[in-house]
Amino acid sequence: MGFSDHKKILIIKHGALGDIIQALDAFASVRQGNVSAHIAIMTTPAFVSLMRAMPWFDEVIIDPRASILCLKDNLSIRRQIRRDWTCVIDMQCSRRTNRYHQFYCRKGTRWIGTAQNCSDPLPDFTGVNNRDRMIYGAKCANGIETNADLSWLVADGQGVDANSLHIPKKKFVVFVSGCSPHRPEKRWSATYFATVGKFFFSLGYDVVLVGTSADETTVSEIMEHLPNASNLCGKTSIQQLTTLCAKSEFVLGNDTGPIFLAAKTGTKTLVLMGSATIPDANRPIQHNSFWLHESDINNITPDQVIHKIKTMMGLN
Repeated sequence: MGFSDHKKILIIKHGALGDIIQALDAFASVRQGNVSAHIAIMTTPAFVSLMRAMPWFDEVIIDPRASILCLKDNLSIRRQIRRDWTCVIDMQCSRRTNRYHQFYCRKGTRWIGTAQNCSDPLPDFTGVNNRDRMIYGAKCANGIETNADLSWLVADGQGVDANSLHIPKKKFVVFVSGCSPHRPEKRWSATYFATVGKFFFSLGYDVVLVGTSADETTVSEIMEHLPNASNLCGKTSIQQLTTLCAKSEFVLGNDTGPIFLAAKTGTKTLVLMGSATIPDANRPIQHNSFWLHESDINNITPDQVIHKIKTMMGLN
């Protein structure tokens, strides 16, 4: 039986947000090459609602990533992995998913990933962009490479009330100044963001600050220096954030999930990176996105950022 006859495909992708955004093209590619297949996605509770909104999946399976001591949850995941999948595409490729293959996978199930002794081992992807790595896995499963459409994630596509976003009436830019709380080395200085914000104000742009509740301290510090900015920290859903970025003129931010979302909308996006990031492997690869990188992220100066913005926006 050829792969074109396979009807049940399981994709494993736990997160985080940036990784999921980078996986969108791979998700779409799997569906493009397997139009009539039953395609399921296994993900963590935090991303269930997002996955359910995606147009490529017939089923969303919740994996709480429980401790090995939690017998009930592990037995539940074992049952899911041991279903009659004709192919499992491991887009997470973690120690956990390798363990799933070793202990839970039925003999003879096709498994695309990095697990030892799996049927379709992936090559060494050191230095390869995450998006391209996952596209490779999709192609192994008969996927046809395509760029994911985001119409399902913006206001007009999912009934999200654009008016509730408080989108500025004049042209505006978005700052993504936060990052994962356990990765402070990814956070560019709040005062530096404020300096760039003043530059945008001088050009007649409004500045909108976004983030999660974990970013409130950083956003508040920016607001102290930039009181005329709009503070939407903790006030946007993923759908609303997508709409906001799509309608903005420019997005500036750290290496964190929303910046990948912004780049995917087509808006000009500049990512600031420090020692925790390998640009070639981790950056957004859209033609409209650019990056600056230093071993210490705060060695990137506001002047460097403003110069890059001028170049990207044709202001030189």
